[in-house]
Amino acid sequence: MQTIQAPVLEGKKLVFASILRAGNGLLEGMLELVPSARVSHVGVYRDHETLEAVEYYFKAPESLSERLVIVVDPMLATGNSSIAAIDKLKERGAKNLRFLCLLAAPEGIKNFQAAHPDVPIFTASIDSHLNEQGYIVPGLGDAGDRMYGTK
Repeated sequence: MQTIQAPVLEGKKLVFASILRAGNGLLEGMLELVPSARVSHVGVYRDHETLEAVEYYFKAPESLSERLVIVVDPMLATGNSSIAAIDKLKERGAKNLRFLCLLAAPEGIKNFQAAHPDVPIFTASIDSHLNEQGYIVPGLGDAGDRMYGTK
């Protein structure tokens, strides 16, 4: 048996901010790891013609400025949705943010870091590039559609 040194969060609790709807797939697993975490939902979708993010919903716990906020979304493609979600969270007081995804494209990483250099990105894999429609290549297709069986 060995001992470890591990940081402990002080003060207000952790917040997982799910970018709807695909982020909810990661959110469920994150809440299994940290069931006491608070949850925020940021409804942002990508306009398929302009590739710009459109906000349609926002709900978060109070005192975001006193909490570590981990934003979850399976993919970071163009970065537009994640940038918009971080913008909204910062507007509502969040200061200590992280972005967590499973798959990213170099273009999305570049765009995200240019918009929010203070927010670290954690990803499991970086794919080759984006195609003309703004999807990651080889990628997984639309994460929400794949996760929920919709089109």
